[in-house]
Amino acid sequence: MPRFAYLAIDPKGNERRGAIEAPGQAQAAERLAGRSWHVVRLGPDAAASASRAAVTTSGLALFASRLNAKQLALFTRQLASLMVVSPLEEALRTISRQTEKPRARAILGNVHAGIVEGLPLADAMRREEPSFPPIYRAMIAAGENSGSLPAIANRLAELLDRQAQVRGKIMGALAYPIILSLVALGVVTGLMVSVVPRVVEQFDNASRQLPALTRVVIGLSRFLASWWWALGIVIALALLVFLRGLRNPGFRLRFDTLMLRLPFVGRLIRDMHAASLARTLSTMIEARLPLVDGLRLASRTVSNSVQRRALETITEQVRAGGSLSTALREAGRFPPLLVYLAASGEAAGQLGPMLERAAEYLEREFESFTTAAMALLEPAIIVVMGGAVATIILAILMPILQLQNLTGL
Repeated sequence: MPRFAYLAIDPKGNERRGAIEAPGQAQAAERLAGRSWHVVRLGPDAAASASRAAVTTSGLALFASRLNAKQLALFTRQLASLMVVSPLEEALRTISRQTEKPRARAILGNVHAGIVEGLPLADAMRREEPSFPPIYRAMIAAGENSGSLPAIANRLAELLDRQAQVRGKIMGALAYPIILSLVALGVVTGLMVSVVPRVVEQFDNASRQLPALTRVVIGLSRFLASWWWALGIVIALALLVFLRGLRNPGFRLRFDTLMLRLPFVGRLIRDMHAASLARTLSTMIEARLPLVDGLRLASRTVSNSVQRRALETITEQVRAGGSLSTALREAGRFPPLLVYLAASGEAAGQLGPMLERAAEYLEREFESFTTAAMALLEPAIIVVMGGAVATIILAILMPILQLQNLTGL
């Protein structure tokens, strides 16, 4: 929908500047007149048009259609700080002007335009829904309704920072094993495709049969050298079928159930989602949001469908008058510590602080468990790589050691 920049005077004689969305300029003028504003100047919003053009011509436009997690956390932190010393409209204008990315500047400018038009901040953020998820807007709305928006924004910034830290630790823990695995796979593939065929050429004229291990390695080497492209196509098709299968609710439920039952991975997934749930609920309770709304919104952030279904059941039980701790216990999908601390918080009337303690403990437990698991995984990858390389070398050396027998000397 087109945007029109305006200059108007409100009934109190104050100057109003901003932009408004409307099907046409006449409709924009009618909307401004409906607010009892006297329109001084009205025309197409050149800044918005330039921002859209810059984004459209950028090759990264598809990947910059929303604020990423880092940008959202930075924006929230800046907003919480500026609202203490300046009005909301001025704070948003300042943040949008100093933003370097064109698309991020356009997103924040759209939110700022909504504030200028008289919308609440949560409603203005709804214009850029991909950048501001429902749980974010709900907390902003709670802060506006309670008159404690700076404090809520500050808690929200802390929540986003903590989530970013957890994601960073996960990526940091997985980065080295993944790189090591790829290097190991590349080394073994290089040996099988490039080295083994050149060495085994020496055994083609042998009068006796080669050892079984050598024959197996030669067969694998020839297969990889001749059919690597077919193997790549099969792997790509299998990955595509798997990703499409994840869109099917039944297949996704069975896959997520299997993931939760795995010895180490299941515990990591359970603790990670439990910590995220506890911290999110704690923040929303401190924001004076109803517990049912907090559970409903928090369930959308859980990627595991089994735990998400459990949260939906918990939400219905709490809505019916049940306690959170009882519903968590009956679900059986969350750590006992979370259930115990939730029960203690409900009994003492300190559910928010106790959930925050549960989140801190589960995050520490998750970090220590991940560190220990990665410490065991790294040498395991090295051992497997060494075993594969040793097998290839042994397959080559065995005929060489038996060379006299093979040649009949």
